Amino acid sequence: MNNPFVQIVEPLDPKQPLKKFFNLSKLEDVRYARLPFSIRILLEAAVRNCDEFLVKKGDVENILNWKVMQHKSVEVPFKPARVILQDFTGVPAVVDFAAMRDAVKKLGGDPEKINPICPADLVIDHSIQVDFNRQSDSLQKNQDLEFERNKERFEFLKWGSRAFKNLRIIPPGSGIIHQVNLEYLARVVMDQDGYYYPDSVVGTDSHTTMIDGLGVLGWGVGGIEAEAVMLGQPISMVLPEVVGYKLIGNPQPLVTSTDIVLTITKHLRQVGVVGKFVEFFGPGVAQLSIADRATIANMCPEYGATAAYFPVDDISIGYLIQTGRDKEKVMCTKKYLEAVGMLRDFKNSSQDPDFTQVVELDLHTVVPCCSGPKRPQDKVAVSDMKKDFETCLGAKQGFKGFQIAPDRHNSIVKFNFEGRDFELAHGSVVIAAITSCTNTSNPSVMLGAGLLAKKAVEAGLTVKPYIKTSLSPGSGVVTYYLRESGVMPYLSQLGFDVVGYGCMTCIGNSGPLPESVVEAITQGDLVAVGVLSGNRNFEGRVHPNTRANYLASPPLVIAYAIAGTIRIDFEKEPLGINASGKKIFLKDIWPTRNEIQAVERQFVIPGMFKEVYQKIETVNKSWNALDAPSDKLYTWNPKSTYIKSPPFFDGLTLALQTPKTIEGAYVLLSFGDSVTTDHISPAGNIARNSPAARYLTSRGLTPREFNSYGSRRGNDAVMARGTFANIRLVNKFIDKQGPQTIHFPSGEILDVFDAAERYKQAGHPLIVLAGKEYGAGSSRDWAAKGPFLLGVKAVLAESYERIHRSNLVGMGVIPLQYLPGEDAGTLGLTGRERYTIIIPEKLKPQMNVQIKLDTGKTFHAIMRFDTDVELTYFYNGGILNYMIRKMAS
Repeated sequence: MNNPFVQIVEPLDPKQPLKKFFNLSKLEDVRYARLPFSIRILLEAAVRNCDEFLVKKGDVENILNWKVMQHKSVEVPFKPARVILQDFTGVPAVVDFAAMRDAVKKLGGDPEKINPICPADLVIDHSIQVDFNRQSDSLQKNQDLEFERNKERFEFLKWGSRAFKNLRIIPPGSGIIHQVNLEYLARVVMDQDGYYYPDSVVGTDSHTTMIDGLGVLGWGVGGIEAEAVMLGQPISMVLPEVVGYKLIGNPQPLVTSTDIVLTITKHLRQVGVVGKFVEFFGPGVAQLSIADRATIANMCPEYGATAAYFPVDDISIGYLIQTGRDKEKVMCTKKYLEAVGMLRDFKNSSQDPDFTQVVELDLHTVVPCCSGPKRPQDKVAVSDMKKDFETCLGAKQGFKGFQIAPDRHNSIVKFNFEGRDFELAHGSVVIAAITSCTNTSNPSVMLGAGLLAKKAVEAGLTVKPYIKTSLSPGSGVVTYYLRESGVMPYLSQLGFDVVGYGCMTCIGNSGPLPESVVEAITQGDLVAVGVLSGNRNFEGRVHPNTRANYLASPPLVIAYAIAGTIRIDFEKEPLGINASGKKIFLKDIWPTRNEIQAVERQFVIPGMFKEVYQKIETVNKSWNALDAPSDKLYTWNPKSTYIKSPPFFDGLTLALQTPKTIEGAYVLLSFGDSVTTDHISPAGNIARNSPAARYLTSRGLTPREFNSYGSRRGNDAVMARGTFANIRLVNKFIDKQGPQTIHFPSGEILDVFDAAERYKQAGHPLIVLAGKEYGAGSSRDWAAKGPFLLGVKAVLAESYERIHRSNLVGMGVIPLQYLPGEDAGTLGLTGRERYTIIIPEKLKPQMNVQIKLDTGKTFHAIMRFDTDVELTYFYNGGILNYMIRKMAS
């Protein structure tokens, strides 16, 4: 390490003779002390790897000039310490690795060079569905069905764990990736290669940011980018702006961490933090537990930031001990952070860094709330929920509207369920799920839900039997403390049995609703409701039959399940009437913060974490029994409908192909704002009338065997047909929701895949038009891979969510952005024109390019290759092609 800005400091502890570290804070430069803590970690990672990667357009000195350089597009090569993956994104990553080995071999290279260099952990948490609920054996039945459906995928992943070094698989049934990372995988300080250095991570799931709550800098990237990181490639990023979010005051007694995070989500969406870091500071942070901070950090993708960072403080150190980490290692972690000036005291304002911008929230102003009915940022105070939903019923179709005729607002449909008569109306709750990494990692809200359930049962309240209730904890620790604290039987009595350890309802693995319920919803064209403690509620995500979905804290999920409707004012209307005729209000059973904290102190203890995690890799007997080959090259099965060698590298040569102008492209689809990756590449149900269903049927499968799009991400034939297959897709070319478009040469309305195939056969390139926040939501790489396979050469949008833009770059699809103040409307674009995009011979980051229409009109757009490294990927036809050429040569 030959760098004037780095001192190698001798060991902190005589017992640790090899553990030296890079001391960046001893530069005798006050500028370092003014850097945001998150930027210090970026700087440390860049300097630590400076022998291999240089900071472009300057050196460390430039980055220390924080206020000057943050506006000058300084590229920082960030090389994270770890990568984490989940199975929906992990399977295609391992498929790509297997195909890359084949490609490197064909080009004369060593295929075993395709291997993770940094530690990579893959947690299987996305495959289990809520097929069974309200039964004592629901958990076992769901897990058995998960293995029956996904055995081939799991065998493939087990092959990957044997074929690749540094790839560890956490078996199904262990928990949700982000909670396992928080409670078990995260180091906070890395202790390897003879040095201490800060832990950092990128993951193939957008909610990787949850670990920021523990002081580990991390964020979600697309699977394509993660694969490159695993192969040793740094993430080249422009030095981000950092918004300081100051928390003051104390939360009110009835407020949960969910209420705080939904408030922050709405606030930061309004502030505008896309592509920026958010770093929390102020005395209010000290009032938040690590679980509270993790909940806030988890929702970072919903407010659009890259990271939502909480620096390490004494509460973080205490959490490491509480979760059973080795005490001696924890003390070394603390000493290291003190030595490099990175242990934060939130009550000491002299430690507050310089930020690009500062915004503030008084925690005392936060009130109980939900978000919905279609977006996480649309916060609604619980006191306003009834009125807000009823307004949405009649409002114009959109994020806050369903356009139901006024004379139908009070429609009622009667139906029979298990021999009893019931009624459904607009606003009736049909799914109530305590689910997702966002909330099930937090003992305060989970125990709060348990205590509320106990009081509800004791008060004589019940949940209607047709409501699909479920509890899917983020780890076995949650079940442990719910059981030990005595609240589990009450949760079960209300229908909230443990149904699995995975994402489940939050990602759309909600399973089927009762047929009579579906028939009633369809008959009355009802706006039925899902209430979940999740992080996303985009249209068509949770369940095809719940048009309104609200994010809520676990206690509120139970409250709305008891009420049976979203159209209730908890202040004025009772949750229910018990057998004695007494009206029971929510305030009668809501547990206080003091009650919850007393139970948490007693029952959330280190021994639980140690007991659960010491056997996490071996506890699943079904996984242990799986047999998988250990060959270094994968033997593809041509009959498989799950695992297929992708066509991305067909015909790849060592020589680069010069990018060419895109001539006469047709517009495949024209969108408005907030088109999510769920719209582009849905993860859930495969509709029986879809192109993907027709393909699977042709391969001899029945609808019962279709599984989900998410589970079939290892098969490009299914995923290409599933691209833009969301039933709630709104394409401006079509006057109704659905996955269809106009094939302009013929004028026919076709399924999107079928239209794209016709264009491809005729040799016509395609583009997509979109509005603001294109690609919001999950980090799924198939939202870029799918359009690439359909023949989409470019997307023209008003703005992009960070991860999706990166994924498009990774696949060689050009992300174009309208010039400031322009959009399709101001330019008079209908989408029925043909587009020629002029690609100059010499490219530079964020340059303007000319677009010519067949109408004679010409305009310019920004080519959103933001760094020179991204342009290198484009010249190679994508990041994976670049890596193959690099390894082969």
